[in-house]
Amino acid sequence: MGRGSNRRRSGVSRRTFVKAAGASGVTAGSLGLAGCLGSADQDAIIIHADTDFQNISGELQQAAWEAGLDDSISFEVRAAANNTEQRRQDIQSALQAGRAPPDIFMMDSGWTIPFILREQTLNLTEHFSDEILNRIEETYLDAAVQTARNPETGDLNALPLFPDFAVMVYRKDLVEQAGYDPEGENWATESLSWQEFSQVVADTRDQHDLEYGFTTQASAYEGLSCCTFNETMSGWGGAYFGTLDNLFEAGDRPITVEEEEVLDTIRMMRAFMYGQDDEHALEGYEQIAPTSIVQWTEDTSLGPFANGNAVANRNWPAFAIAETATEDAFGDAIGAMPIPYGVTPEEASHDGLGGTCTALGGWHLAINPNTERIDECVQLLEALTAENAQLTLYEEGTWFPPNLDLLETDEAQQIEPLNRYIDTFQTLGENAVPRPVTDIWAEQGAVIAIEVHNAYTQEKTPEQAMSDLKDRLQDSEQDVGN
Repeated sequence: MGRGSNRRRSGVSRRTFVKAAGASGVTAGSLGLAGCLGSADQDAIIIHADTDFQNISGELQQAAWEAGLDDSISFEVRAAANNTEQRRQDIQSALQAGRAPPDIFMMDSGWTIPFILREQTLNLTEHFSDEILNRIEETYLDAAVQTARNPETGDLNALPLFPDFAVMVYRKDLVEQAGYDPEGENWATESLSWQEFSQVVADTRDQHDLEYGFTTQASAYEGLSCCTFNETMSGWGGAYFGTLDNLFEAGDRPITVEEEEVLDTIRMMRAFMYGQDDEHALEGYEQIAPTSIVQWTEDTSLGPFANGNAVANRNWPAFAIAETATEDAFGDAIGAMPIPYGVTPEEASHDGLGGTCTALGGWHLAINPNTERIDECVQLLEALTAENAQLTLYEEGTWFPPNLDLLETDEAQQIEPLNRYIDTFQTLGENAVPRPVTDIWAEQGAVIAIEVHNAYTQEKTPEQAMSDLKDRLQDSEQDVGN
């Protein structure tokens, strides 16, 4: 998921809204409708992507040419559905039918691997030059690249376009007025424990008489299973399927949702929502979140924070920061920190977990193997790995470059207001945790969201919800093996 999923994107691009609206034109909700737009250049590569990509396509085309792409190769974007699940279904329909164009698909990093395993994407390892493959291997964010590889062969089958990861934004001015020192304690890169975070947020809320402390997303949707619960559970040292080695291949994995680390994640969230009156609340944690978070997604959770009625909000960086940290909003009164943690990495039961963890989002570009323009598509994707192309995506679309070192360049340092938070962004990238992306994740993610939501809403005890979830996950894993 990440930006571009089931909600609107903030207009933080340096292009004007008028230009963006004009560039969007008619948005098609399906591939069939998109094919009827009638505006395609017959000589252009057709990319199925969202309207945000479409809005910056002119600048990105120019960047690709400057990176060495032959002047005769151009591309055109056909707008996809805004809903990520609808887009996935549209792409699946086209690939199953063997249709082309589109020649290239923009795919959510959370569901690219199933297409790869079905051999519905071009093997880029067989087509990219060694120079480009080495550039990706040596400079791209590894967590993002993992979600673009064939887990069985290790071959690259999609190009990471941009990664995304969650951040905790907070009112630094109010926290400082409440007596805390985020600058001196380096909250920008040194994450707080959830217990300390709850105490800071509760104290700041009470001193300033705010309506809310902490807002987040806990609705029964994929964002709960892939992102908010996944990252919070990971920071407690818990996991759906044990170690991170089990993320990408289903069928014979341990189901670990009944472990205490997972249960403590739910107990903490119940303490946040219901306080210590809930018999299953984790002791020592303040009541800082409204019970209405069980109905909230990204937009709705940001609203109270953007309106000045909350201390902190968990969200996607460019979206939340663009809404709240510009000069016509709260400016530099907005702070950003990594997601808090439940236990340290040394205390975690599973390697690679504990400490600050953030959900990995973002999108890839995959070449349709049915296209008659494979060579041109390969050349285009290779050009998009160039530094100037990655920086164009960051400057014009506020999409993080897959090479996070580019955030240190002069060009990136000049992009406001994001330039104030680059240290935090790099910390997030170092601690990004993918969802378990397999061919059955759509089914498993829905089941996880339902059972976690049952526990959050007090419909079930944490133990009963996770016991029921374990049974359902085991059934789906056994189906893969049969």
